[in-house]
Amino acid sequence: MTGSRTASSPAHPARNAWWWIRTSWTKQSLGGEAATRRNAAPVGFTVPHAPPPVAHVVHMHERDGFDPYDSQEDLRKVDVQLSEADGRLRILPRVQPLFAIPPRPRRPPAVRLAPGQWVRWQLNYRFSSALGTRGWTYWLDTFNIAYGPVRDDVFLSTPTVFIDERGPLR
Repeated sequence: MTGSRTASSPAHPARNAWWWIRTSWTKQSLGGEAATRRNAAPVGFTVPHAPPPVAHVVHMHERDGFDPYDSQEDLRKVDVQLSEADGRLRILPRVQPLFAIPPRPRRPPAVRLAPGQWVRWQLNYRFSSALGTRGWTYWLDTFNIAYGPVRDDVFLSTPTVFIDERGPLR
């Protein structure tokens, strides 16, 4: 379902599941009704049927009223370090872009998940155009990563581990 709106699917067991959700906005959505819509944007979706290893990617933009649009990416193109050893999955999102605000001089350590566990990891960014001629742009990246077996509604529940790397953007 590349480029389509997200849809729920019936429950099914999956080995591993990956969602990368990017919400982006400008100063127009920092307050009022637009901020209310942005803050109501979901941070979890059901896991669609797709052959692994695929990351499900959702983009929600201010210009689209924060409606979710999904696609699929090869896991190697997603900014997360993943490695499996000793029956656990090690996870550490990369910080991109390096010039964005807020600075992150110290980051949490990688998370190691046992089978059946999942992590929600959130990072936010603020940056301007290369020449500073346009206003600020803001991103919120949410990574939902499960180490199977898990059900397709796993990301609608409370995560086993929650890492909040959101920082001040002012």
